Amino acid sequence: MNVLFLTLLSFNSIKERTIYTDLLREFVKNGHNVYAISPVEKRQGENTHLIEEENATILRLQIGNTQKTNLIEKGISTVMIEPTFKKAIKDYFSNVKFDLVLYSTPPITLVSAIEYVKKRDNATTYLLLKDIFPQNAVDMGMMSKTGIKGLLYKHFRNQEKKLYKISDRIGCMSQANVDYVINHNPDVDPEIVEICPNSIEVVDKSVDYETRISIRKKYNIPVDKKVFIYGGNLGKPQGIPFIIDCLKACADIEEAFFLIVGDGTEFHLLQEYVDAEKPRNVCLMKRLPKEDYDTMVGACDVGLIFLDHRFTIPNFPSRLLSYMQAKIPILACTDPNSDIGKTIVDGGFGWWCESNDFSKFVDVIMKVICENISDLGTSGYALFKKKYTAKKSYNIIVKEL
Repeated sequence: MNVLFLTLLSFNSIKERTIYTDLLREFVKNGHNVYAISPVEKRQGENTHLIEEENATILRLQIGNTQKTNLIEKGISTVMIEPTFKKAIKDYFSNVKFDLVLYSTPPITLVSAIEYVKKRDNATTYLLLKDIFPQNAVDMGMMSKTGIKGLLYKHFRNQEKKLYKISDRIGCMSQANVDYVINHNPDVDPEIVEICPNSIEVVDKSVDYETRISIRKKYNIPVDKKVFIYGGNLGKPQGIPFIIDCLKACADIEEAFFLIVGDGTEFHLLQEYVDAEKPRNVCLMKRLPKEDYDTMVGACDVGLIFLDHRFTIPNFPSRLLSYMQAKIPILACTDPNSDIGKTIVDGGFGWWCESNDFSKFVDVIMKVICENISDLGTSGYALFKKKYTAKKSYNIIVKEL
């Protein structure tokens, strides 16, 4: 079977470790031919070129600059992504008959490219729904359903509806996502909507005692405290003001230490807090070498997940998986619409509280400090192997083909 994967994720090899490349490797392992289009922005100085791997071909497609540029260039480049992808398929894959087209959200703006392959090759189309846009932008106040911004919302909402319409199946991250799509899109056949969770290849990322002590000492992280780690994006979806409130409320808890590793549009707010108040139990880092970061996660005691309380859509962050494979329990602070907290609590590998009451966060921190939590991470790892592996997602996708 020939599989085409369309994404805005930038990667040079399917050997890289992400939720998408891990899934593509499963297709290759099972004898399928994988073709992927992965964009590279013009500012990086790479021309469009093909990368050939065993049973996999990656088209590194040059697109306009959409990041670290002015609004006009960003707007033009974004509009041109769809026709650029469609032209690339015609130019580079005209002799390949695709059986399956895989694509994820974001973005929702590849409709014509997907539709072109679907009609040309009578291909099956499968949407990996990782984000519900434009409603997420409305939730964060970046878009409105009325006024001038309302025109933009209506445009993207129409694009979203078209994307659902051309999708033969829609794979959602959780049951709450399934319910949301069905309840808010009466034109979508409920029979085509299913759970196809975020997933990765099974790798045991836990560390032994010696490694735990070594990596903590390397980065001046206390070896005698319960260390809570957050790693990932630090933008509006994470509700940074709430995170700061939580850190302030925990400033005098000497048994707890908070390590935050990440970057994003709201990173500066955390940096300003750390610079101004110099909390003794907080370490803020923009980045770590990937190998060190993976080891650091396993060397910590609890993984943190934050989501802004304004969300009405049920997000399900993939960073859950990095904590699960490191065999550490998880504390999720989210809006009540996400079911990631239910997954964690019902699975017996962590805690949940709403992301609008920092006092509840403090209560959980104190509970964690006083309890023996060593077995909770093992429960999370067992659930990971049962429900969140790339092989599991592969089997869900191909079962209907």
